[in-house]
Formats: sequence, structure tokens, C-alpha cells
Amino acid sequence: MTVGTILQFGAGNFLRAFVDLFVQQARAAGQSVGPVIVVQSTRSGRAAALAGRGGRYHVLLRGLRSGQVIDELHPVDVIDRAIDANTAWAEVLELARSTAVTHVVSNTTEAGFALTETDQFDASPPVSFPAKLTRLLTARQDAGLPGWTVLPCELIEGNGAKLRGLVLEQARRWNLGEDFERYVMTKCRFASTLVDRIVTGKPAPEFGLPDDPLLTAAEPFALWAIEQRTIETGGADTPTGPLSMFAHPAIQLVDDLLPYSLRKIRILNGAHTALVCHALPRGFVTVRQALEDRDEARWLKGLLDREIVPVLQGRVSDPAGYAAETLERFANPFLNHRLSDIALNHPAKLKTRLLSSWRDYRNQFRSEPTELSKLLSAAVETGDLPACELAE
Repeated sequence: MTVGTILQFGAGNFLRAFVDLFVQQARAAGQSVGPVIVVQSTRSGRAAALAGRGGRYHVLLRGLRSGQVIDELHPVDVIDRAIDANTAWAEVLELARSTAVTHVVSNTTEAGFALTETDQFDASPPVSFPAKLTRLLTARQDAGLPGWTVLPCELIEGNGAKLRGLVLEQARRWNLGEDFERYVMTKCRFASTLVDRIVTGKPAPEFGLPDDPLLTAAEPFALWAIEQRTIETGGADTPTGPLSMFAHPAIQLVDDLLPYSLRKIRILNGAHTALVCHALPRGFVTVRQALEDRDEARWLKGLLDREIVPVLQGRVSDPAGYAAETLERFANPFLNHRLSDIALNHPAKLKTRLLSSWRDYRNQFRSEPTELSKLLSAAVETGDLPACELAE
């Protein structure tokens, strides 16, 4: 399908090595998509850096794919403009009146999904990301233009529904009226998405790499799962039918995002947290270092194959294949993912990533998952998990 200009909130490494690279690759394949216009809301200076290079930069894809080492440099030149919302809000607002802009993507972090009590409709710009989007949509409605397809990439469950809810709440705070709320609910399409790619940022200088201050590195694996079912609104004119999106091997349009989220949390994120429990106390510093140890790699594979994958059979797509792919991603010879970083907020991660699999295993197989039980019992001893969580 044809996708017009993409308005992108966020100029960081992730979107540039994810959405923008996908647009580049789709255009190279002959598809009509883009360009991208980047809006920067923070004081990072990335918009100025992009503008100074005419929107051009490079993405370095490094890692393993089917046992083969991937080391590819990709030039990207799909960014048409990069605008600092703090100094050029009028220019951003004018984009709402452009017939060329059809899609909005964002990666404003979890902190960006919140309203600010003092936000003003006529501020230049409003403070919060949902308030900025609300203001743009009012200008678009006033121009008599169709609503946008909005694709948030923040790592928040149900991010599309949540963002739409924040826009509607901001509209009520600004007393924008029922006509605008109806426009948001029936003319704009907010789709929840799940993003999956490890982006490590600028690599260390080495011979052969371009002199590019915006160079960023990422793993070869990428998944952008987009839920195409309609958010319930009760309105007769709710957008329905196929979601308008360009084709790319990493993009999957799905009816239900939950199985993809469940698979990622239990397998990839679960394996990360399991290594924090098992490998970090044994002196391993990074995920790759742990996977280079034969015994540690065998232990993690056994945990996935015997205790985590079995409880996901029939609930998610190809859990065994995804687990094998995860182990290959962890063995990336170019990636140094520190276990101490993964250990941040460890108690909460234990519950969502490992305790849930432990409970599912017991309920499904009426027996104890040996390794999960050991990990969680040790977490009780260290105080990272309340003993009551393992009670009958």
C-alpha cells in the first residue's frame, strides 16, 4: 500500500535504525513510501545534527543470522526535514495541514506517555507528547483533512489504545468538544505495536567506518508487529479494513498483538532475567560472555527448551524457533549487553518474566519446573521476591 510522508516524533538511535531504515529499504525495493519528517522535542540537538547532514546518516547492522556473521553498512537518506519543536513549533503545526502526511510514528519513551497538568492549547509547543499530538489533530480537523494512522513504538502494552486515551483526555481538559473527540475516535487510526531490535548506538571508531556523527549500530534481527484490529469506540464510522502500511520483512500486521508480546516477554526478556539470576553471580559481565561459556549456554538452552517454551505451545507462534533465534541474538559477537543493566528493576522483572512461566508450568504439567524453581527460590532468599509468591 502507498504510505505518504511520515511524521516522526523522536530523533534517537532506535527510530533511525528501525522505522527510518525500513523506509529506506522499502523505497529501494520500489515502494512508494515516505519521506520522513523528524520532530525533536527534547534538548538533544539531534534535529540540528540531522539538518546539518541533510538528513543523511548510516546504520551498521552487525550480528549473526542463521549462523552467518552479518556486517553491513546501510546509508539512509529518507529524512526530508528535522525540526526542533521547541524553536519551530509553527513549522510543525503547519505539517498538520499537509495532505502529504499520512502516518505518525513515535518513540518518546515511557515517560512521554503522560499528560502535564499545566499544558496550554496555545503553547508553542505544548509540553507533553500527547498534548502536541492533540494540538496537531485539531489543526488537521480544522483543515478538513482525513485523520492520521498513528503508530507508537514506545515499549508500553497497548500503546495505541493508551495514546488515543491520552489524546482524548487532553481534549477534555482543553474543552475541545464532542466534534473533535468524534474526529479522533472515528477518523484517526491508533494502532498498538510491538518493536523488537537491539540498537546499541554509535560504535567505537574503527578503520573502514564512515566519519558520520550519526552512525548507529544495531543487530540484524528486527520485528515490528502492528495490531490492525480496530480499537473499540462505539462509533459507526470507526476506521476498519486493512491498515495502510508499506511492506517489509520485519513488519507483521497481526489481528492480536498479545501473543507477540507474551512470546517476547517470556522468552527473550525471560532469558535475560534468568541470566541475571544465574550468570551474574558466577562472575559473567555481559550476555555474550555468558553465552560463550559452554556450560552456561547449555543451561540457558535447557531452561528455554524444557520449562519456558512448553508453556507457550499453542499460545504463540513458533516459540521454539523464537527461542533458538533469541540464543543466536545473545551470541552476537559485536554486542556487549551488560547483565548489570538488565538487572535494573530486577524484582518487577522477576514477576512478569519468570514467575509467570513458573506458575503456568505448574498449572499445565502438575509438576515443578526444576530450574525456574531454583531461580525463584534463590530470589526469595535474596529478598528480590516475596516468599508468598511461591506459596501454594
